[in-house]
Amino acid sequence: MPYVSITGLRLKRFWHSPRFWRHATRSMVQAKGAPGCRRADARTINGVHHTRSLWDSRKDMIAYLRSGAHREAIAIFPAIATGKVLGFEAEELPDWDEIHRRWEAEGREV
Repeated sequence: MPYVSITGLRLKRFWHSPRFWRHATRSMVQAKGAPGCRRADARTINGVHHTRSLWDSRKDMIAYLRSGAHREAIAIFPAIATGKVLGFEAEELPDWDEIHRRWEAEGREV
């Protein structure tokens, strides 16, 4: 079953922006080329930087999460941002309104 992953991060301080964008850009490039990634994009909503992605499986998403640029981004995350994540099975990637609603209601603090 396909798997949807949603992340929303808020920077702790504005001066973390260059570091955040360096890691976010590299992670998005990695996601778009990762095995099993059907689609990945990002959007900033109310000052929170969100990503949404659709994977062939949860296993594919976890393999991406634990490798390369994304693994490096996870290592610096606690120093520069706060946020929530959400993952669930779905046949297709929900639109941004649905993604944001579900993230706010069901997201898990990280």
